[in-house]
Amino acid sequence: MSGSSDTRATTASAAETEAAGAALAATLAPGDVVLLEGEMGAGKTTFVRGAARALGFDGPVTSPTFTIGRRYEPTHPGRAPIAHLDLHRLGGLADEDPALLDDYLTPDAIAFVEWPEIAEPQLERIAAKVTLAHAGGDTRTITVTRPARASPQASTASETSPQGEASP
Repeated sequence: MSGSSDTRATTASAAETEAAGAALAATLAPGDVVLLEGEMGAGKTTFVRGAARALGFDGPVTSPTFTIGRRYEPTHPGRAPIAHLDLHRLGGLADEDPALLDDYLTPDAIAFVEWPEIAEPQLERIAAKVTLAHAGGDTRTITVTRPARASPQASTASETSPQGEASP
């Protein structure tokens, strides 16, 4: 992302990866889209689970690999719905229903998109791109890239991330 800023953190457990997701969630607003990249088992859904908890959803958060997407209605009143998409199974969007993503990418919801590469050109309001990588055992490195248009609250997330280090 041109004009973007990166924040890097290292987590040593699923709970710390969830805390990193919660820290990012604190900076998001309805309509925002977060892209998640990383190989299988890197912790993308764990990161989303932490964000969903912080956004007021207390139910189970599981990978939507076989359903393409899930929409979580907040269990706490006054909070934004959460959309969780996984586009890994799709080879492209050209052969899909043009409205495939419409139920999830709504102005009232905060959306998290795993394996976003095929849809990225069509996605709007990208608030952050999160890259998770294995770093041995339960340790993960998490890089959050925020576009230049991101709100000043973005720096708050980096200050509260577990073992986070803000890059210049």
